[in-house]
Amino acid sequence: MSTSYNDFIGEVQHRVEAGTQAEAVRTTRAVLETLGERVGEGGATDIAGPLPMEIDRYLLAADHGHTFDFDGFVDRVQAKLNHDDLDLDAAYGRPAEIDRAEAVYRSKAVIELVSLLAPGGELANVETQLPDEFDELSEFVDAETKPWESTE
Repeated sequence: MSTSYNDFIGEVQHRVEAGTQAEAVRTTRAVLETLGERVGEGGATDIAGPLPMEIDRYLLAADHGHTFDFDGFVDRVQAKLNHDDLDLDAAYGRPAEIDRAEAVYRSKAVIELVSLLAPGGELANVETQLPDEFDELSEFVDAETKPWESTE
């Protein structure tokens, strides 16, 4: 399954109920950069392969191989989501105020989407590089129903 940049970002926007495409891009970048920082370069390359090139760079350009726990992962994602790195006066250029629980939810949503695109086993190879406490990130991967799916 391959996807375009717009389709990927649109799906992230839907899953996290982001008000703008820019917020979905910020979410994607925060989660994938942080994942890229935590895993080795080979693992990042494995899961980046099927992603659109505008997105795979978040994994590939990261400073790989850092050691931090799940709480550290969430802290980094949350900080990136809330970092005001754009010098814009317009409201759409400002990050939303994302709390810790929302950072966890967004991380799970992006990881599940990546799992749909990564060839069988590639995400599992990356998961083996992470301590068991990171299993929570994959909560939606095998879930029968996802929070963003309609139950109608």
